[in-house]
Amino acid sequence: MKKKVFLCALLILLASVDSAVGKVRKNAKKKIQKTTVVTTAPEQDDEIDNFDFLYSEGVDDINLEYDAIAVNSLMDEAISHIGARYRSGSKGPYTFDCSGFTSYVYRQIEGKEIGCSSRDQYARNIPVSRSEMQRGDLVFFTSPGSGRGVGHVGIVVDVDPITRTFNFIHASSKEGVKISNSNDGYYARRFIGVRRVL
Repeated sequence: MKKKVFLCALLILLASVDSAVGKVRKNAKKKIQKTTVVTTAPEQDDEIDNFDFLYSEGVDDINLEYDAIAVNSLMDEAISHIGARYRSGSKGPYTFDCSGFTSYVYRQIEGKEIGCSSRDQYARNIPVSRSEMQRGDLVFFTSPGSGRGVGHVGIVVDVDPITRTFNFIHASSKEGVKISNSNDGYYARRFIGVRRVL
């Protein structure tokens, strides 16, 4: 009889221990799940918020050099000269030829020497494809006297990202400092390329 009571007590004890262990396991699983949720969410947030790799050096050095404040100041300076007369060889501030205008504007805002002539500016500054063109870049064209070589230069005012047409400000030999469009027949067939001043 004592053996039966002992066995019953032992079975009850084992059953209660087994249910207690089951509860502990369930609670442990819940804690693990909660812990997993807590630990994975910040990792995802860190991943979503971390865009440093987009701005690290060497990704695209040309685009990294784009300074919106400096470019806006450059454009304000350039536009302030609209209507100034053209004079061959003139470097400003009241009359300009094309390269005199671009070099004057860059010197006023950026303090940069970009070259004296349109050919020099084309050779000295960084080549950029038309698809990478940005506001403030230099654009080059042939002229009647330059044959297939560089003969005219302007500064990009804005770019249509779909058509890749652009407006540019320049010192025109007939109308002085003005804004023209790359689709204008004269300029469309004379376009040579783009350079960026760094």
